[in-house]
Amino acid sequence: MPRTRIKICGIRDPDAALAAADSGADAVGFMFYKNSSRAITPEEASEIMALLPPCVSTVAVFVNPILDDFCDAEETCPTTLVQFHGQESLDLVQRCGPNLIKAVRFDDATIANDLDQWREVPEVDAVLIDGSAGGEGTSFDWSKLSAFVDDYPKPIFLAGGLTPDNVADAIRIVRPYAVDVSSGVEKARGVKDPALIEAFCDAVFEADRG
Repeated sequence: MPRTRIKICGIRDPDAALAAADSGADAVGFMFYKNSSRAITPEEASEIMALLPPCVSTVAVFVNPILDDFCDAEETCPTTLVQFHGQESLDLVQRCGPNLIKAVRFDDATIANDLDQWREVPEVDAVLIDGSAGGEGTSFDWSKLSAFVDDYPKPIFLAGGLTPDNVADAIRIVRPYAVDVSSGVEKARGVKDPALIEAFCDAVFEADRG
């Protein structure tokens, strides 16, 4: 099977960013949502981004941003990708893409429609499936998502309640393009633990080896 990519989200300091890079993560995420306990300013994120190795991607995470605020943040901190984690409109997504990851919350009743909504939108490069509104460490029944993944034309990122202890099972069940973790590698809310980051990445690598 293809290698599962790893995104460590909610990065707020250089030590956590470098721990993610050293552990083999493919991307780090910066939370530009002011109400999040993991919030960081674009100026702070830009300083961290300058310390990263060249092959580690960066992701700016927004929740229902105003277009002008989005543009200002992207000018200050031009990340590799953008992630929208709210109820953003199609118009806003189209104006802020491409290179955009659109997050949706898993719900039995709506997941099929949510995936269809973004299937043919060219500005959306990938869809992230979370167990909550984001950053709450809430999991869901991964087996109910697996049926949608194989035939979906865009990469699927899996998030929500992932930890070093369960991410291997999640990968075997869903076979996502990438896994995204935040609270599952923290020693306190908003404080990343380098040892947990390393353990998470190692678990992903082990799952890929079968």
